[in-house]
Amino acid sequence: MPRIANLYFRTAIIFLILGISIGLHMSISGNHAATGAHAHANLLGWVTMAIFGGYHALNPQKAARRLAMVQYGVYTFGVAVLIPSLYLLLSGNAAMEPVVAVSSLIAFAGILLFAVIIFSSGQASVPARVAPTH
Repeated sequence: MPRIANLYFRTAIIFLILGISIGLHMSISGNHAATGAHAHANLLGWVTMAIFGGYHALNPQKAARRLAMVQYGVYTFGVAVLIPSLYLLLSGNAAMEPVVAVSSLIAFAGILLFAVIIFSSGQASVPARVAPTH
């Protein structure tokens, strides 16, 4: 499996643990103000990253490109900043609004980069050698 696919799956499981932890905290405390952060951790973190990992596992030529790693970094950074800042914003810290806005735009940039990966040709930047047929 390509390295980037493994990175996505490992990062996804961390976000699943975070999302479930937020959900458990809300349930135990009875305070459901941070529902949006819980949903974003599970959907943008767990689900979307697992789908990205699956796509790269099925498309190793595209996974080998530098753009795949750049996209991973941009998207992961955006989501990693978005989730805690959204949690704090929804918990009453209005000062986090600009951080949520900027991190949302960074995550969106990561989505756009993934779209570039999907719509690009399947050829790797260094073509594989074809064995001669006799």
